[in-house]
Amino acid sequence: MMSKEVSTNRGIGFSGVLAVAFIVLKLCGVISWSWWWVLSPLWIPVVIVLGILGVFLGVIGLAKLDK
Repeated sequence: MMSKEVSTNRGIGFSGVLAVAFIVLKLCGVISWSWWWVLSPLWIPVVIVLGILGVFLGVIGLAKLDK
């Protein structure tokens, strides 16, 4: 009997690598950005997803009010 094993190794991803690179550059003194911008590869995708979700829920709410 053969078992089907699914292995997903997604790794750190582009935004994770970018965040690590920015953190290293900040700690080495190469860049003098605010920590908000250094960590932006981590929080900007979350903000985008929440914004899209908010627009989607807003459209659904308006559609329900219209009925």
